[in-house]
Amino acid sequence: MNQKLTREYLASNAESLSKLVELPNDKIFELPEKVLQFGTGVLLRGLCDYFIDKANKKGVFNGRIVVVKSTDKGGTDDFNEQDGLFTHCVKGLENGQAIEEYIINASISRTISARSQWNEILACAKNPEMQVIISNTTEVGIMLLENDKITNTPPQSFPVKLLAFLYERWKEFKGSAQSGMVIIPTELIVGNGDKLQEIVLEQAHRNGLEPEFIEWLENHNSFCNSLVDRIVPGKPDKEICEELEKKFSYQDDLMILSEVYRLWAIQGDEKIRKVLSFASADSGVIIERDIEVYRELKLRMLNGTHTLTCGMAYLLGFRLVKDVMSNSYLSKIITNMMLGEVSLAIPYKIDPKVRDRFGRMVLDRFRNPFLQHKLLDITVQYTAKMKMRNVPILLQYYREFGKAPELFAMGFAAYLQFMKAEKEVNGNYFGECNGEYYPINCNFAPYFYEAWENFDLDKVLSNRSLWGEDLTQLEGFSDTVRKYL
Repeated sequence: MNQKLTREYLASNAESLSKLVELPNDKIFELPEKVLQFGTGVLLRGLCDYFIDKANKKGVFNGRIVVVKSTDKGGTDDFNEQDGLFTHCVKGLENGQAIEEYIINASISRTISARSQWNEILACAKNPEMQVIISNTTEVGIMLLENDKITNTPPQSFPVKLLAFLYERWKEFKGSAQSGMVIIPTELIVGNGDKLQEIVLEQAHRNGLEPEFIEWLENHNSFCNSLVDRIVPGKPDKEICEELEKKFSYQDDLMILSEVYRLWAIQGDEKIRKVLSFASADSGVIIERDIEVYRELKLRMLNGTHTLTCGMAYLLGFRLVKDVMSNSYLSKIITNMMLGEVSLAIPYKIDPKVRDRFGRMVLDRFRNPFLQHKLLDITVQYTAKMKMRNVPILLQYYREFGKAPELFAMGFAAYLQFMKAEKEVNGNYFGECNGEYYPINCNFAPYFYEAWENFDLDKVLSNRSLWGEDLTQLEGFSDTVRKYL
């Protein structure tokens, strides 16, 4: 058994390891703690912590992260046993070229359990070097809980944990303007910063906190909306892990794999940019007053194209995104659909060069040979995704061109075919493809199970509860879908 990845191991084996992985220098371990991070998940480690580690190695941000494990599952042992170190494997395509990098990330100084070490977390509020709070507590983490008190040890919800931390900081620094924090939630909620601020302020009132504190909270802390985009599947497959651990001669229970592409778009001004100085170390961090353009690009071109093509590819016998892109026929359809239809109808004003460049990057991501991205995973809540991601594209296409988008209609027809359930078992619905049953994990599966008994395309397309619109009013769309169906 190899030794675990630790600071001591790095110091003893730096010369041999430097030929295999990117190493931190000794000075990094002496940097002050500047970031409090709620969450230990792979997205935070593979994206936000990646940027901070990269900046520290360039001598830019010069601050480390205190990680708060805020759930009741598991412990902090792996992090503590490895001194917060972990190997980050970056694999994928960039501009059509294969990229493969191995990085030992040293951005985490320590990991604290909210459940058993709450007072240590509050002590971090008294650190004058602290500047930034990052979170990824899942979408249900940013919610308003009744009767959640800051006096609990710890409070129940993330917003009240954050409130308790900020209240402790306000008391310590006597409400000075300079003691305010930059708070960046990365949960997948539109307007995540605005939503978090709204809940924190509401809980401050419910907890009966001083008006002076609430004034400081509102005026001297910045809650930033943000958008994160990087596929970080987590730990590599067992075989790959064993191969890498043999190559590096150490054991790493925190190893993660990610794609090359990375984006962290943060809504902010020059004041925010000054605090988040790590942004200068990598072009993947974008700080701008308006980040909606990045949300629209991702939602329409990446997510929307996935939604329009996953059912079609699955019914044609494919199971992984990378295998679909290896098929010249389907790869051409996906490329033409994305760049020739979806890109032209994003309901937001975007420079055509920006759209095209983003589309090319998305195609590289689809082709990534190292990621096992399952088509069935993309079909979960298929109908809701089609409505949210693609119906606005369809409507905008008609405004721009006054006709049905041909490949869009093909993808939509395949979606309808995918939603044809052949059997129902205890409330679960299954379609059939080449003699095999597949699950239809969609809230509208019961509706389509009945609709397919005597299928009426126009009745489905005119159902406003599905689409928010009567799609039969779009001239030629019903006929084009019917042709492919």
